[in-house]
Amino acid sequence: MNQYKYWKVVFDFILAVTLILFLMPVLIILFLITSLDTASNGIFFQTRIGQYGKPFIIFKFKTIHPQKRTCSKVGQTLRKFKLDEFPQLFNILKGDMSFVGPRPDIEGYYDNLIGEDRKVLELKPGLTCEASIKYRDEENLLKSQKDPLAYNDEVLFPSKVKMNLDYFENMSFRNDTKILFKTLITILK
Repeated sequence: MNQYKYWKVVFDFILAVTLILFLMPVLIILFLITSLDTASNGIFFQTRIGQYGKPFIIFKFKTIHPQKRTCSKVGQTLRKFKLDEFPQLFNILKGDMSFVGPRPDIEGYYDNLIGEDRKVLELKPGLTCEASIKYRDEENLLKSQKDPLAYNDEVLFPSKVKMNLDYFENMSFRNDTKILFKTLITILK
């Protein structure tokens, strides 16, 4: 696994550079669309917890109008096809993230893990993982709960930790490739 960790960094860097160069026109267009749609800078910045519990700034295209505090139809489309996540290619290029790994969460979750669960923090946060595929519709799932915060804290987050620990124990190029293809198929459904 240690040898794969090295190659994973190399793979992430090469794939991120390739995709950024290839998608640059799309990134520029999406930036302009989100800037107009939200009447602000089209990039959303937020502190998330990264590898070893270190905070970093994640980049996303804005989908929420700052004054109206609602997600527009454009924002909903971007979220549905995960296009709002494209700026995270720059997080991968910077070394803050990987293509596959636990989705980065806000403070108060991964950084508060104890015992064996803290192994998750040894992983770089990822653009996708098994948990993000399984809980692709997490926002609507939480909306349907009587107490969304309690449901997240007692059901969803522990389930994600378990899945991410399984990934930690079974990390390989083959597994990463499988997760990337599964993600692509899920998005295109």
